[in-house]
Amino acid sequence: MRSFVFVALAVAWRGVHNAFTNPAILLPSLLFPLFFFTAFAGGLSRVSDVPGFDYPAGYTAFQFVFVFLQSAAFGGVFTGFAIARDFESGFARRLLLAAPRRTGIVAGYALVALVRWAATASVVTVVALLAGMDVLGDPAELAALVVLGLLVNVAAVLWAAGVAMRFRTLQAGPLMQVPVFLTLFLAPVYVPLALLDGWIHAIATVNPATFLLEAGRGLVAGEPVEVAAAFAVAFAAVALFTVWALRGLKSAESAG
Repeated sequence: MRSFVFVALAVAWRGVHNAFTNPAILLPSLLFPLFFFTAFAGGLSRVSDVPGFDYPAGYTAFQFVFVFLQSAAFGGVFTGFAIARDFESGFARRLLLAAPRRTGIVAGYALVALVRWAATASVVTVVALLAGMDVLGDPAELAALVVLGLLVNVAAVLWAAGVAMRFRTLQAGPLMQVPVFLTLFLAPVYVPLALLDGWIHAIATVNPATFLLEAGRGLVAGEPVEVAAAFAVAFAAVALFTVWALRGLKSAESAG
């Protein structure tokens, strides 16, 4: 157990240090969600005037939840890029040889993703509040939203880690990113689910990300909905991608 903790903390310290001292690593994870928040909450604010849009907290809060959870997911994906980069540089292979408990490597990278996302989520939240976002949920509901974001972040980094450890190259970046991107953007991003129509409504209805967005928006509005389903989806994703990441670790071990 001590060796597991030591490996996890060593990997986490290196990853966090690299992320916060290298603008090329830190800035994309900060600017990406801010760009979407500005584009959606600002440029599409008139969507709130559409008949049937009855979200009580307003369009800024409606889009904040999407960007908040999106930043959690992409914070995990960006950490996957760092894992692939460590394999390309040879560091990850040396780490596999030196680490007594190699599962600690996966845990360490997950800690890196959590710290990076905490910084990004804090910036996005401050910007949203400065933009006049209404928060109607109580502290317990907002805490539930944060926990939901943490689970999304962990699930995403485990997915990305599994890909990175199997391919061990940054060329696998699109494979880490595109499925997450499509899952998020085939959910109710711009308007509530009830206002969607056609094939996008059919896909959004069964999309697991829809439960996350519906629950998050309900928590911010102080009107919780789909919370149990959202947490079931998040925990299931973490469990599934834990197996995926650990099998990826074994693939990396076998490759030497």
